[in-house]
Amino acid sequence: MEIDRDKIDDAVLALMWLTLHDERRAWKGFDWDALERLHARGLIADPVNKAKSVVLTDEGLRQSEELFRALFTRPRS
Repeated sequence: MEIDRDKIDDAVLALMWLTLHDERRAWKGFDWDALERLHARGLIADPVNKAKSVVLTDEGLRQSEELFRALFTRPRS
C-alpha cells in the first residue's frame, strides 16, 4: 500500500481549522512530518518552537476552511 501524503496533509490542514483559536492559531498535535510539509508549502509558520500551537498563513487559513468544508460537512438539505 502506498500512502498519499498529499491527502494526509489535506486532512491535517482541514483538522487545523477545527481547532482554530486566536483567529489563526491551531493546535499542533499532528504528525511532525505533515507539519513540516505544510510549512514547506507556506501554509503554516515554522512549527518548531515551544508553543503548543502553530500560526496559519493567509493561504493556509483559506485552504484549511475550504478543506474542512469539503471533507467534513454534509450538504444542507
